[in-house]
Amino acid sequence: MIRRRSLLVGAPSLALLATGALAAPSALTPETILLPRAGKGPRIVICGGGWGGLSAARHLREELPEADIVVLERNPVFWSCPMSNKWLIDVVDTAFLTQDLLHPAAKWGYHLVQCEVTAIERDKKLVRTSKGAVDYDFLILAGGIRNAYDAWFGDDAAAAEYTRTHFPSAYIPNAEHLALKNKLKNFKGGTVVMTLPPPPHRCPPSPYERACLMAWHFKVNNIPAKILILDPKPKIAPIGAGYKAAFDELYPDIITHVPNAKVKEFDPWNKRIMTEAGDFDFDDAVIMPPHQASEMVFYADLIGTTEDGKSTGWADMNPRLFHANADEDVYIVGDSMGAISPHFGHYPKSGHVANYIAKIVAANIGQRVRGQEVVAELPDNLCYMLVNGDPREAISVEFTYSVGSDGLVHQNQIDIDVRTPDLLEEDFVWVDGMFNDFLR
Repeated sequence: MIRRRSLLVGAPSLALLATGALAAPSALTPETILLPRAGKGPRIVICGGGWGGLSAARHLREELPEADIVVLERNPVFWSCPMSNKWLIDVVDTAFLTQDLLHPAAKWGYHLVQCEVTAIERDKKLVRTSKGAVDYDFLILAGGIRNAYDAWFGDDAAAAEYTRTHFPSAYIPNAEHLALKNKLKNFKGGTVVMTLPPPPHRCPPSPYERACLMAWHFKVNNIPAKILILDPKPKIAPIGAGYKAAFDELYPDIITHVPNAKVKEFDPWNKRIMTEAGDFDFDDAVIMPPHQASEMVFYADLIGTTEDGKSTGWADMNPRLFHANADEDVYIVGDSMGAISPHFGHYPKSGHVANYIAKIVAANIGQRVRGQEVVAELPDNLCYMLVNGDPREAISVEFTYSVGSDGLVHQNQIDIDVRTPDLLEEDFVWVDGMFNDFLR
């Protein structure tokens, strides 16, 4: 886990410091008690300041004006993974993806603490961080995903770190995005291998989008490159027909999609990867390992297990109310969420779903605090994917959900496979609305 310098920020906290009500400790330790309670309502602590966490904070403030809301986030700025593939080829700039975290905290009136979550003690209702301990009445875990290199390398930390630093996946907001962009801009030619995580994983269609945009960059700059997409799935999904058309029509000499290519062994030092579909050598790579729930869900001991006792890697949670099965005061929002229905498995692990679930959870906590009936609601999902840089054309996928006669959640998927400029325009309207909802 990346550790950064910690800083206590946010308008309410600064105001307390200015009046002397909150004394700055001489030494910060995990035992330091941070943030005396403010307001007359419950304290709600949100671990993670991404799409889900910031959306929850904003909508909780509307639901519960007197609540004491605390967001714990390790990164100094907000970085949006949605739209970041487009940033790789300069369709959007860095300023488009980044946001000052202080602005939404000041606008919506919640505490923001830049820190690393180090432990969660549910019996004490306490979150321990690199800045100290924070107590809570309700806890929301919105930490996204972890890259589970250990699924490949076990305890070999050296192999995992070498892979991360030399072949970054750029799936979690951090320096890996910049590293990948620099690698793309400086690549002179050769074979690039791209591994896809096995389902479920963050933003299922986005690796294919990344491959298309990298291929477009190679094509227009006359770089002699090949991209091998090693996909553990038997076919391209979602938006299978749209992506296949892009691969075949736009990048037939660059992109090769290899299905059923589950990774068996990976040798990062010798640039060789062994899969169930064959063995491959490469000149460079984008290595996306399996995904699991963020570390904080493991800290809280809320990871699910299968019938035979094996870890699912994802939160064990109520599929309709989104709280942990073992603790109704702990909610999971966003990519760390566990399975929802035997009909389709997980909700897509996307920014859209994280935002929507955060709003549902905020409403449900508000209902509980007010003594009202808790109403189970369903999200939807929408993803746009750019596949061509000139003309700029996109495809998309929509998901809607309903409760069937069996009492379970059912999914309806609509792939829009015909690439058009109109879909890219819709994408910018969508993301502008999202940023206006929880950031601006």
